Amino acid sequence: MHNYQRKIKETELHQPVRLCDQPGTLNPKAVGWSRIPLTECNLSGHPLRKKRWNYWAITTPDFLFSITVSNVDYLGMIFTYFLDFNTKQFIENTLSPLLGKGCSMPPGVFDSVFYSDPQMEVSFKTTPEKTKIKVDCPAFGGSKLSAQFQVDYPKAHQTMSVVIPWTPRIFQFTSKHNCLPASGVLKLASKTYKTDDHNSFACLDFGRGVWPYASLWNWSSFSGRAGSHIIGVNLGGGWTDGTGLTENSLTCDGILTKLSEDILFSFNTTDYMKPWTIVTQETDRVRLTFTPFYERIAKTDALILNSVVHQMFGHFNGTITPEGKKPIQVKDLIGWAEDHHARW
Repeated sequence: MHNYQRKIKETELHQPVRLCDQPGTLNPKAVGWSRIPLTECNLSGHPLRKKRWNYWAITTPDFLFSITVSNVDYLGMIFTYFLDFNTKQFIENTLSPLLGKGCSMPPGVFDSVFYSDPQMEVSFKTTPEKTKIKVDCPAFGGSKLSAQFQVDYPKAHQTMSVVIPWTPRIFQFTSKHNCLPASGVLKLASKTYKTDDHNSFACLDFGRGVWPYASLWNWSSFSGRAGSHIIGVNLGGGWTDGTGLTENSLTCDGILTKLSEDILFSFNTTDYMKPWTIVTQETDRVRLTFTPFYERIAKTDALILNSVVHQMFGHFNGTITPEGKKPIQVKDLIGWAEDHHARW
């Protein structure tokens, strides 16, 4: 028998709640986690310290496409990247409007987000049932990029939302969604990439909060099929340490298993391409080996913002054990793991 209790019990939320109970201050009733997004992120105050982003990644057997719209108050960051798994062609494009000009980030997970600029047009047209993603970039690695995807939310699909409370005035709401069916087309120069009907999934990373200036984190995620199951993970480390909550969860056939324990990431910082191990600290719920096949290094040095991320794309192998199930074999499922250090 496993013992899945920990000294600090995480509270599961069941009713809508506002993130802040007064300008700039965390609402204690918002601290906890939920299986669907329940939090209205009514951020205010904290000039130049607020962080807001919507990150989408579409993974197929042949390629990965990601688009993010973010606003860290003093700077906006709109970045998109594409990786062809077969040829290892990688292209990335980033815009950084001062003071986040044009990056209006609404408070709700299911609110739509738009960004318009001659260099890039982005729209996340969202309802609780689906998100339509459209990206047009006339100069993407020297070629024209046009991407249109639809992400569906299956009925009763559960996702991971949690509020991390560092202090009453430093806190983060994050909502991580995986195993979402995705369909669509990406056109790059004269080549067209299409999703398949069986193994194409989307991941959303939605964040709203006020962070410490110096931060570090690890994050890994995948979605895919294992036999008759559709499975996925959202596993993080570093940034939640000591808060009493984690962002860690497993998804199996739309049902969420919350992991109230830390995840141990083991990797070689002198060679990120060597295999990683990613395991639960207290139980055997997660026993994964991650073998990268591509390393994305993203560095930002813009006055008070300094960020270095090693985001690795590769294959996951091992086992995960969702609540009420026997261990499920994970075999060569494509996803990512990252090591991120930031002063922002």
